[in-house]
Amino acid sequence: MEFRTLPSSLRMAARGLAALLLTTGASAHALVIGVTEGVSYQVTEAQIAPRFEPIAEALSKALKQPVTIKVLISYNLAREALKKKEVDLVFIHPAHVALEAVKSGNYKALAFTAGYTDYKVSFLCKQAQPISDWKTVAGKNLVLPEVDSITSVITRAMLREHGVAESAVKVTNTRFQEAVPFYVTNGFAAYGATASAGVIKTWTDGGGKVCAESRGVPIKQWLMSTKTDAATVATVRETLLGLSQSDAGKRALAASNYTGFVAPTNDSEADLMRWLGI
Repeated sequence: MEFRTLPSSLRMAARGLAALLLTTGASAHALVIGVTEGVSYQVTEAQIAPRFEPIAEALSKALKQPVTIKVLISYNLAREALKKKEVDLVFIHPAHVALEAVKSGNYKALAFTAGYTDYKVSFLCKQAQPISDWKTVAGKNLVLPEVDSITSVITRAMLREHGVAESAVKVTNTRFQEAVPFYVTNGFAAYGATASAGVIKTWTDGGGKVCAESRGVPIKQWLMSTKTDAATVATVRETLLGLSQSDAGKRALAASNYTGFVAPTNDSEADLMRWLGI
């Protein structure tokens, strides 16, 4: 029997079922979270996704739709995914990659990670006094983490800020921040740049000095695609900012090792882009 020959009551029921199926299909569309952590810490891909699964579950419950996680293990993978708009929401460690995505217009800041809004690079050294004349840094050996890490990006901004060309210092890059003090201790570098609180504490507890410090930068950000509808943006923002306010939210945060998320301060984005050379 053709559709047009069905009784009117059955035709109405069929249309209602079709509409329900379309609605269900739309709501079942998965929101994709991209996650990238730092390149200068020893974290593997297998360790990253489980840390964010409880947060994804909280978002899925709030949005009433599936939420999946896409681990972006390298910064270049993150850049490619952001360029192709493969993720709707992204948790991104390096400020420079986040700001690149914001500058492109494809994403906007949604939330910052509490405790990571004032990330500063310290210059470890043996000398007792802070650097007073940055011209004296020229010609010295400087050890940095991975060249594309936010620590290295901030260090280059520090040098520019003080009128020191990057080519004027002898740069050595080491894979992990934990290795930076070794170079200074053993005389392979006059300065070691790190932003790891643990590395800095161990260094100073052992009698080492910090002779320079950068301005603060927010480094662990949530970005949302600018194509996302306003209702979804509002729900995601409200959920992320509210996690630290409930027992269930705190349990979701526990796996991530973060204490919560806070509203971003977007008024500083343009200034940070200029300073970081983005």
